[in-house]
Amino acid sequence: MKPETEKILYETHSHTPLCKHAIGDPSEYAQAAYDCGLRGLTVTCHNPMPNGYSAGVRMEMDQFQEYVDLVEQTRVQWDGRLDVRLGLECDYFPGYESWLEKQVNAADFHYILGSVHPQCREFYDKFWQDDPIDFQLSYFDQLAQTAEQGLFDCLSHPDLVKNETSTDWNPLEILDDIRAALDRIARTGIAMELNTSGLRKTISEMNPCPEILLEIRAREIPIVIGADAHDPGRVGDRFVEALDLLAKCGFESVSYFLERRRHDVPIHVARESLTTFAHSLS
Repeated sequence: MKPETEKILYETHSHTPLCKHAIGDPSEYAQAAYDCGLRGLTVTCHNPMPNGYSAGVRMEMDQFQEYVDLVEQTRVQWDGRLDVRLGLECDYFPGYESWLEKQVNAADFHYILGSVHPQCREFYDKFWQDDPIDFQLSYFDQLAQTAEQGLFDCLSHPDLVKNETSTDWNPLEILDDIRAALDRIARTGIAMELNTSGLRKTISEMNPCPEILLEIRAREIPIVIGADAHDPGRVGDRFVEALDLLAKCGFESVSYFLERRRHDVPIHVARESLTTFAHSLS
């Protein structure tokens, strides 16, 4: 087995029970990250939002400090064995820009995900016009607007809308519009996520799909891998498969964030760090 100092990757997208749809204490997620050969765990639970915005799937407003303290307790517990970092997954929605700006500066975050969740009632109420293709285009426009806020480090699960409009999803038919959104995203310098949890959704493929990954690579947009773990058993899920997909799409490196700064790792080095440790367990 290689020394643990040669572990490289982080689980960059994980949750806590405070969001009301995840299970397991953060220390269990940390144990899972340790066991699968990761260097660290970045906890990115869903941000509290005002006015009851999708309140059923995120921490309450008065639980924010509880969340920060919970991650800090886990960091201390695992100090010297696993690097635990504080992050946040923030919903972008028009009208909440000033709120989000204050929120991302409310704690010493290491990583901020910007998300558009088209399954939220508020998103449907604003953008659904009985046309699934128009709904998809609205989603990608909102994704670009999220990047243009300059508040976030990475865009999570891009193309999530395909699971809300699965019978009408054909990325090639709207590729010109997706390319236009990606051009806007590329100009901001933000990273984008390859989210392995897509394999468990209605359209069983990582988010985003290979067609979009190729366009992301063509624009040299950095890419981060995250499992979007809502239970400890999903930490680091399918990371080797994700690295192989990225390599197939032409990516040469994968990224993670510490102290809001991007770190890039060659894909073959990241892959070796995982497979070497996995082999040592057999």
